[in-house]
Amino acid sequence: MSKLTIVATILAKEEKREFVKAELLKLISITKAEKGCINYDLHQDNENPNLFLFHENWESRELWQIHMENDHLKEYLKVTDGAVEEFVLHEMTNIV
Repeated sequence: MSKLTIVATILAKEEKREFVKAELLKLISITKAEKGCINYDLHQDNENPNLFLFHENWESRELWQIHMENDHLKEYLKVTDGAVEEFVLHEMTNIV
């Protein structure tokens, strides 16, 4: 199975930006320690500070799916409910 790349964008409500950012930062060390995680990098847009992007690489889709079911992600979704305007996730494969 080939490596899986995930690009996820999170658009926080302006008044909730710092809260969402703090919650996203909490995910990093836990996720980087998970089996199959190659990298889990968080970015913030220079033009729109409400926009965050995760660039992730996983050894396989199966290991990423295990990550998606972990308690820390469920907790993040619960506490940020209503603070995020939009969440878009892309599963991608490196072609070069």
